[in-house]
Amino acid sequence: MAAATETMNDISGKLQADGRERISRIQDALKRAELGAVLCTLPSYVLMLSGYWPVIGTAIAIATADGEVAILAPEDELPFAEHSWATRVRTFKCGSLDQITTPALAAIDPLRSLLHDMNLHCARIGYELGAASEPSTYAGMYLYSHSILDILRVAAPSAPLAPIDDMVRRLAAVKTPQEIDRIRTACQIAESAYAYGRPQIRAGAIETGLAALYRAGFSVYGMINENVKRADGFAWCMSGPNSAEAKAAFACSRHRQLQMGDFVLIHTNSYADGYWTDITRTQVLGEPDAKQNQIFAAISDAREAAFAKIKPGARAAEVDIAAREVLTKRGFGNHFPHSLGHGIGFASISANARPCIHPKSDEVLEAGMAFNIEPAVYIDGYGGARHCDMVAVTETGMDLLTGFQPIVT
Repeated sequence: MAAATETMNDISGKLQADGRERISRIQDALKRAELGAVLCTLPSYVLMLSGYWPVIGTAIAIATADGEVAILAPEDELPFAEHSWATRVRTFKCGSLDQITTPALAAIDPLRSLLHDMNLHCARIGYELGAASEPSTYAGMYLYSHSILDILRVAAPSAPLAPIDDMVRRLAAVKTPQEIDRIRTACQIAESAYAYGRPQIRAGAIETGLAALYRAGFSVYGMINENVKRADGFAWCMSGPNSAEAKAAFACSRHRQLQMGDFVLIHTNSYADGYWTDITRTQVLGEPDAKQNQIFAAISDAREAAFAKIKPGARAAEVDIAAREVLTKRGFGNHFPHSLGHGIGFASISANARPCIHPKSDEVLEAGMAFNIEPAVYIDGYGGARHCDMVAVTETGMDLLTGFQPIVT
């Protein structure tokens, strides 16, 4: 196996401060669960544990009940791994010309050594195991999945192991103030991208071309921010009758030319250093007609009804129901087939991301939770409109992170 190399991370004061609250929360969770450490491989959880967002998915992060954070990263990603609050950064080679191997096999010996040096070779270690929805960090990603259990059994045969999916989801649901600021930065970059793309919405434009313009804006405006190392994302344009299909589990831009009178729905998921957005804006090309105005008004009022319910201690179901009742009273209840929102920030679109803003949700909102609010109306064969915002729960209510381009009513 390839040997690992290690550096003691010379973290800046700001990075150290950014991680202090998160490390404290992880320590508390580990002590309650009677765990010595938690080990994560999903890039979103590696980011949460260490402040480092892996590129290709082969990195591993470890956080201990004593407050130590360590990273095992592929050699190529050392510059990113060092930009973290981990005090111990160890690298390894995922492959070589000496043998054909896999990242999982290549990680065993370096991980064994790292756990031993951290005095965790006999500690009770929590690890992720269940189904997950992970935002894409690169064109191709490596996910350890169930193989991490086999790796741990070899690397730490004396360590009691425990799946901790629910624990890390709870940790990810409530962001630290520093993490909310990072999400806010991602939203500000998206705002610039929307301003960049909107003037190009005109009759004759092609959906796929418009989507490409919006996506380009994420990199253009993200990379001029000196505090952002990686910025990009995904964008879709759905117009006219196609916009009604935005209710599906995925979006799809087509080779359709925009026409006057169309609904033009722009949906995006962008990121800044691993902190994701989920934003949709809809407008009419030209002047909205009476029916379109009714739809916009219903969505706007549903949005405000949901906002009025958001505060610590509120039930997530109440937020969904408040918006749904408005749409139902306006005659559009049957045209809103999905939940009102889901957790956002470490995830882009994930059914596992808490809180779930759903009429049957039993979750209770807490300060620090970040999620989207996306009331919508979809009428097959006619068109659809959705306004998707991102919000953060504060001590007294909520903070709107995406107040740009308001609904046309």
